[in-house]
Amino acid sequence: MGTIRLTMAQALVKFLDNQYLAVDDVEIKFVEGIIGIFGHGCVVGLGEALEEKDHQLKFYQGHNEQGMAHVAIAFAKQHKRQKIMAVTSSIGPGALNMVTAAGTATVNRIPVLFLPGDIFACRQPDPVLQQIEQFYDVNITANDAFKAVTKYWDRIIRPEQLMTAAINAMRVLTDPAETGAVCLCLPQDVQAEAIDYPLSFFKRRVHRLTRRPLEVGATHQATELILGKQKPMLICGGGVRYSDAGSALAAFAEKFNIPFCETQAGKGVIPWHHPLNMGAVGVTGTLAANEISHQSDLVIAVGTRLNDFHTASKWNFHNPQVELLSINVSNFDAYKMDAEPLLADAREALEAIAEMLSGQDYQSKWGEEAKALRDQWINEVDRIYSHDNGGGYAQTRVIGQLNNGLIAEDAIVVAASGSLPSDLERLWRVTQPDTYHLEYGFSCMGYEVSGALGAKLAAPDREVYCLVGDGGYLMLHSEIVTAIQEGIKINVILFNNHGFDCIDNLQISQGIPHFGCQFRYRTSKSDRLDGEVLPIDFAMNAQSYGCQSWSVSSAEAFEVAFKEAKNSPVSTLIEVHTAPKSMTHGYSTWWRVGTPEVSPKKAVVNAAKEMKKDTVKAKLF
Repeated sequence: MGTIRLTMAQALVKFLDNQYLAVDDVEIKFVEGIIGIFGHGCVVGLGEALEEKDHQLKFYQGHNEQGMAHVAIAFAKQHKRQKIMAVTSSIGPGALNMVTAAGTATVNRIPVLFLPGDIFACRQPDPVLQQIEQFYDVNITANDAFKAVTKYWDRIIRPEQLMTAAINAMRVLTDPAETGAVCLCLPQDVQAEAIDYPLSFFKRRVHRLTRRPLEVGATHQATELILGKQKPMLICGGGVRYSDAGSALAAFAEKFNIPFCETQAGKGVIPWHHPLNMGAVGVTGTLAANEISHQSDLVIAVGTRLNDFHTASKWNFHNPQVELLSINVSNFDAYKMDAEPLLADAREALEAIAEMLSGQDYQSKWGEEAKALRDQWINEVDRIYSHDNGGGYAQTRVIGQLNNGLIAEDAIVVAASGSLPSDLERLWRVTQPDTYHLEYGFSCMGYEVSGALGAKLAAPDREVYCLVGDGGYLMLHSEIVTAIQEGIKINVILFNNHGFDCIDNLQISQGIPHFGCQFRYRTSKSDRLDGEVLPIDFAMNAQSYGCQSWSVSSAEAFEVAFKEAKNSPVSTLIEVHTAPKSMTHGYSTWWRVGTPEVSPKKAVVNAAKEMKKDTVKAKLF
């Protein structure tokens, strides 16, 4: 067996460069590149290995560790988890800045490889700059924080340990049931240590995306359950997208006349104009989808985590006879809400059940009811798209302009936090797959700009639009600089409503006065943030980075700015001044929050009583 003498960091780069994923017998290079910010914890180890350039991994310079990791998440998400990027940072604050992004990746089941630098394994220079010391256990470093938010974690304290650690990392990253953030901590001294690695470690490795079939017994069980139900519904989750099961779900729905609803991750897998597509379900759902879920006696959840937004805190399902079937590759997700778990690939399971059910001449009893609810919702969206409220230019009007012809049908829309995910999930009409890119598992403020860059890196031939509130933009927008630096054009549409307006809505809905959510000056009179709004010029801010920018406050001005932005050769930002509270609100749904039972404010106590009343109606799965 031949060997090659390499440092641990050089071996890691060589290994990553030879990883491939086989999807339905098509081989795809799995690791596209590495994005990072060099510091003393990685620059002379991993940095040297990357600089050598005897590999095909492209290096991108990040400008905030959390932001660059969000770029990697969006890149993998846009590639349907079939390609990834790794991220690297120094030890201490650089590494800890990535922990939030690791949580975002894991919650959304998106594969990202985190390679933070670490302290010296030999401990000779302890404590080094940026080292955290725990007196009771000197083995603990800042990187131990990743353990809570990763699917696999390892610290490589000997160069030969890289081999098992790297293979385990690939095992998790390429497994649709286990994937998420993976963290390999790289001590500074070990990165530079060399050993004779076996050449076999660097062979071209092809990891196969195995489609788990649905067992015959489980197929019989699912078929019998469906046959006993009159009004089943389907929920199209992200697993449908990642398994390319959109056509199978649409065919299943059509064959048995079963309406389907969407999650944020599943939205757009099937075009909005499909006659059985009821749209988003739950807290951010449509009237059609929520009314369907209230009546349904069987929920067939396909590839979804069944989070509280899509189940309306388990309140949405009113039918006393309702049961759940859950198709998922993850047994953890499949068993949620006391569902009948069907452990299988979404496409394989739907096709197997459809084949068996076809022999039973089954049809749901929905009749024309679902169509009538859908038509009603279409009319409501048309109304919202053309409507401004009395306070000025509505956020929903802007979305209507974008969706009704300004944005090309193949352009990618990226969003993550605030009221925009609610509006987009309810209102956005997707006609082409892989154009709706929402991070709403973690609802991580600051994902938006970075996510747009990651999506653009994954789909360079498409226009990418980041829709973000002023709050999300202020949280994190540093990767605009990366876009400018790389000559990559992204488009930011910033909705300026002077604060965290979505959370302000939640606050006042529970009887609590406006407090701490609006971007206003503090006044000496009340010692609260209730003065004039802060005069932040976001257009000028973007211009200072090298973007072309505009600031508008009317539908006419927005359209002019948008067309100019479309022709811009560089990244753009349009600041849109929108009326407060001009987003959509709930449609026949509920969300459980912790409203105080005791308060000097009567409105708060009353809201708590109402919350308790509806909590009793929620299912206890």
